[in-house]
Amino acid sequence: MTTPRIVVGVSGGVDSSVAALRLVQAGEPVAGLFMQNWADDGSGQCRAEEDRRDAVAVCGRLGIPFHFRDFSQQYWAGVFEHFLAEYAAGRTPNPDVLCNREVKFKHFLDAAQALGAERIATGHYARIDQHLGHWRLLRGADRGKDQSYFLHQLGQEQLSRTLFPIGDLEKPALRALAAEAGLATAGKKDSTGICFIGERDFRQFLSQYLPARQGDICDPDGVIIAQHPGVFYYTIGQREGLNIGGVRGRAQAPWFVVGKDVANNILYVDQDSNSPWMLSRRLRSETMHWIGGSAPARVFRCSAQTRYRQPDEDCEVTVLSDGTLLVRFDRPQRAVTPGQSLVLYDGAVCLGGAVIAATDAPMERRLAGTSLDEI
Repeated sequence: MTTPRIVVGVSGGVDSSVAALRLVQAGEPVAGLFMQNWADDGSGQCRAEEDRRDAVAVCGRLGIPFHFRDFSQQYWAGVFEHFLAEYAAGRTPNPDVLCNREVKFKHFLDAAQALGAERIATGHYARIDQHLGHWRLLRGADRGKDQSYFLHQLGQEQLSRTLFPIGDLEKPALRALAAEAGLATAGKKDSTGICFIGERDFRQFLSQYLPARQGDICDPDGVIIAQHPGVFYYTIGQREGLNIGGVRGRAQAPWFVVGKDVANNILYVDQDSNSPWMLSRRLRSETMHWIGGSAPARVFRCSAQTRYRQPDEDCEVTVLSDGTLLVRFDRPQRAVTPGQSLVLYDGAVCLGGAVIAATDAPMERRLAGTSLDEI
C-alpha cells in the first residue's frame, strides 16, 4: 500500500468528501481518516455510525484507503469537561473551537503522521497562505460558510501541515462537484449544532450533567415574572425556551435574556431585542492567541467577531501587559457573551482570538459589582 502524503479527515459529510476528491484529482497520494469524537450514549441521537458508513463509501468511490480512530476519550477530557465547567459557571463556551485545537489539529494530526503522512486536510471553509515568512489563516471564499472563526486557535506549526482544499469554493459549486463525481454525500444535509448533542433538545441533554435548579426570572427592576429550571441553560440575548406566557401589565412582546445571576440563580429578561441592559462597547478578553506569533502593535485597529457569522465590527484593540486584550467597538454590540470567542481580522486575514472574559454591558456590570473603568 502506498504511504499517503496527505490524510484527509473524512466526516461523512459533503465538504470533507469534496476535499478528498480534489486532492485525488490533483494526483496526491491520499488516505481518509474518520474520527469518532463522541461515544454513543444510547439515546439514538448519535449519527456517528451513519456518518462512518458514508465516509467509507466516499473513500471506496475515490479508491483511497480508509482509517478509523476513536478520539472520544480525548474529546471528553479536552473539550467536554471544559464545556460543562463553563456552563456551570454561567458562561457560554464554544466547543467547536476547542475541538479543532485539541482533537482535529492535535490528535488527528498525530494519527496522520503515524501513518506516514506529511500533512492533513479537512473540509473547512478557510484558506492558508504564506506572507513574509509566516503562515496566515484566511477566510473561506464563501463568506456565508467561512469557518475561520472556529480555527483561530491554530498556530504556525499546525498551519504548515494543513490543507483546506475547499476553501476557494462556494457551497453550490461544491455540491455540483460531489454530484458529478457520484459521491454518496452529494445531497446530504449539512450537520448543524454541537456534535455531541445532535438533534435532541439542548436543555434536556445538559440536564443529564447539570441538574436543574429552579429559580426566578426577573425583569431588570427585579420584579419576578416567571420561573426557570436553571440559569446555566440560557445565554445572553436568547429568546427561545423562556416559556414566559402573558404577564399582567406587560406588553404582548417577546422576552430576551439580558443577564444571569448564577450565585442567586436569577435570570434577568427584558422585552427589547436590543435592550440597553445587554449592549456593550468594551470587552476584556482572556489571554490572546496570535496566529502569527505576536500582535501587530500594542494598540491597533481591526475588525472583530464575537459570534459566528456576525458581520465584521470595527474596533480598537489594546494589548495589555498580561497578554489579554481591551477592545473598544465603534458602535454598541448586542449580547456579547463571556465564554464565547472574540476573533480578530485584518480584512480576510484572521489574526487570532481569545475567550471573552467580561464586557461593560450594564446588567453584567451590575451583577459583577464592577464599574465601567474596571472593564
